[in-house]
Amino acid sequence: MIGGTIARLAVDRGHEVVLSNSRGPDTLADLVATLGPHASAADPRGAAAAGDLVVVTIPLKHYRSVPVTELSGKTVVDTNNYYPERDGRVAELDDARTTSSELLAEHLAGARVVKAFNTIYFEHLATQGLPPGAPDRRALPIAGDDADAKHSVAHLIDEFGFDVVDAGPLPEGRRFQPGTPAYNVRLTADQLRTALTQI
Repeated sequence: MIGGTIARLAVDRGHEVVLSNSRGPDTLADLVATLGPHASAADPRGAAAAGDLVVVTIPLKHYRSVPVTELSGKTVVDTNNYYPERDGRVAELDDARTTSSELLAEHLAGARVVKAFNTIYFEHLATQGLPPGAPDRRALPIAGDDADAKHSVAHLIDEFGFDVVDAGPLPEGRRFQPGTPAYNVRLTADQLRTALTQI
């Protein structure tokens, strides 16, 4: 749902979008038709190769299926969250040795991973965007190790109608994962900055 929503928001703002899933391009025909001429479908390797900015929005347990070579050097947005009831237990996440986004970044050696879009319900992403400067504009957090990659992701989030709060390097994504005060709550930028300190 997050992937389809991001695709719609991107197409509406003039971006070219290439979608993929684990079941093959043909299964995305209806969605592509709905999105219009700026959308197309490919297999995961084809979509990874086509994108300048690539969004990974799959269950965490499948993160090792994400293509590696095609994403080297690219900005990769990680929307994933760790849900043990869905993903199974992951010891290094359970004992906080690492984070879900760090697992993806380790898999995608050479990619510039930015954690984003994991704290908002897809319907709210589609409907809660507001113009810059709106006093109650919702803010979304990001975390990553590459400044240029974070700038690109922040620009996209702003295009979608949300302020951005940079939580810091990729390990700081732990501050807005499930169960934290910053997760899945509508907050302004100032409120979000406070919530990020409360763990």
